[in-house]
Amino acid sequence: LALSIARRSGASLHLLHVLPEPSSIYTEPPLFVEHDTLGQRYRQRLREQGQKYLDDVIRRLETLSGVVAVPVVRDGEVADVIRDQVVHGGVDLVVMTTHGRGPLGRMWLGGVADELVRTLPAQVLLVRPMEEEPDLSREPALHRLVLPLDGSAPAERIIEPAVELGRLMGARYTLVRVVSPTDRNDAGLELLRREAEHYLEGVAEEMRARGLDVQTCVLLQEQPAEGILDEARRGGGDLIALETHGRRGLPRLFLGSVADKLVRGGSVPILVHCRNQ
Repeated sequence: LALSIARRSGASLHLLHVLPEPSSIYTEPPLFVEHDTLGQRYRQRLREQGQKYLDDVIRRLETLSGVVAVPVVRDGEVADVIRDQVVHGGVDLVVMTTHGRGPLGRMWLGGVADELVRTLPAQVLLVRPMEEEPDLSREPALHRLVLPLDGSAPAERIIEPAVELGRLMGARYTLVRVVSPTDRNDAGLELLRREAEHYLEGVAEEMRARGLDVQTCVLLQEQPAEGILDEARRGGGDLIALETHGRRGLPRLFLGSVADKLVRGGSVPILVHCRNQ
């Protein structure tokens, strides 16, 4: 997916490989390092292996496209390295899988991905890893982007990043708002549904005026994440794009419980845009 975006936008790819911290090298079997010299040699071997891996990937890319790919092998804490690379490397989109091997593979399960999403000055595109070897010659299809909105102006900040990506892919858009039926009678629920429809149609009309193909959908669902995922599956959504808050200690509609459930439960990529970006 990253290659497809780079092809269409004319962007370059920075392929980042982060070496594990010394603490993990010393404790993970079967290696036990007693001397710094041995540790340095082992880390040098890891660096060489990482460089070879990236060089092999780049050779595969060169045979398929004219995309410029830059290999980067670095030491340090994963989140710190990625953040530094984004800030100093002029990166405006980070693409990574939600699970996999090594430190990057465990990112979403801990607090690292949450921290990156809140603090990176770039959008983050989270992708499910493939079981089989990816076919780099295949162009991933993003026909429809699903945008959950909560009726607030801050949540609408996801629209521009989503439109930018959608234009590259020739995609259509579905705007979704979730209305919880909890503790409301039929009349009150119908009023909320109509208000949600009116709101979404207003946003959709502004997007249609720009030549975009936009649909709207109001969901009556107690669990927002489940409703969003169901709509993505039912409506043929290829990607979910959502806005997050970038500060701690505040109510966070998407970042945390809902975003976590979308990433864990969804099978499509998730584009995350932070309000601080």
